[in-house]
Amino acid sequence: MTPEAPGPEGARPTRRRPGGRTARTRTQVLDAVRAELGEHGYDGLSMDAVAARAGVHRTTVYRRWGDVGGLLADVLDAASDDDWQPPDTGSLEGDLAALNQEIQAALMAQPPIVAALIAASFRSEEAAHAQQRLWEDRYTRCEIIVSRAVRRGELPPHTDARRLLIAATAPLYHQVVLLRAHPDPHLPGHAARTAALAAAAGAFAEPPSAGEN
Repeated sequence: MTPEAPGPEGARPTRRRPGGRTARTRTQVLDAVRAELGEHGYDGLSMDAVAARAGVHRTTVYRRWGDVGGLLADVLDAASDDDWQPPDTGSLEGDLAALNQEIQAALMAQPPIVAALIAASFRSEEAAHAQQRLWEDRYTRCEIIVSRAVRRGELPPHTDARRLLIAATAPLYHQVVLLRAHPDPHLPGHAARTAALAAAAGAFAEPPSAGEN
């Protein structure tokens, strides 16, 4: 579960999907951004280095993306253009454990692009907005994990999907991103089990709205 600056109300702007040569240029440039960021971090990321690595004229990069913040925002926005869907293992605990395995693998991948993007979002306002859009997209896609569990009778009705998902996945980010600890092969399953047990006991259940039986 691991993206154009938003308007005043935080609404996501309409993005045109380029085709042909424009699409190839975008792919080359965004690949170069990821590579530069993974190798040199935010402080080593520059428009000229990205242009050189992508084999694109620097004026093209400046004209389309404006600055490093624009590049980072587009990298994060591009992540939301995929067709990724959360795992479906047949159980809540299994789904959460598989999701956590994906998160841990992404956070530990080399070069550390995902971790570098998270860190860069604290240095660039445009990247921060794009990171927020990406999180919203991923959490929205993952809500089906909770709705399936409710239908199977594993969870009480009105379980708050967002709170449950955050509780299940947060230990991975805390361990790898904040503590910079070595990956624990047992953590994805343990965090999933803990969250699933708490959810089954009603820890994330919201009371039904007024007038609802």
